[in-house]
Amino acid sequence: MTKLSELKAKWSKDPEFRAEYDALEEEFTLAAAMIEARMQASMTQEQIAKAMGTTQAAIARLESGRVPPSTRTLQRFAEATGTKLRIRFEKADETRG
Repeated sequence: MTKLSELKAKWSKDPEFRAEYDALEEEFTLAAAMIEARMQASMTQEQIAKAMGTTQAAIARLESGRVPPSTRTLQRFAEATGTKLRIRFEKADETRG
C-alpha cells in the first residue's frame, strides 16, 4: 500500500495537480485555523454550534472548507471559541501569478 505522503510527493510534480492544490491553499488554511481554534477552546462542533446559534452540521461544513464563511460568521466563531478574529492582506507570492 502506498503512503499518502508518497502519493502527494508524486502528484506534486504534476503541474495541473500543483495548480489545483495551490488554488485551494487559502481554504485549507482557514479550515485548519478554525479547527485549531475549536480544539484550543476544548470544544466540540456541537458546543460551538450551540454558542453560535446554529447546527453541528453547519460547523462541520465550515470546518471542511466546502463552505466559504462570511466575515460575520467568522466573528461569531471567534467569539464562541474565545479568540480574536484578525484578517489581513499580504503581498501576493510573485511565483503564483
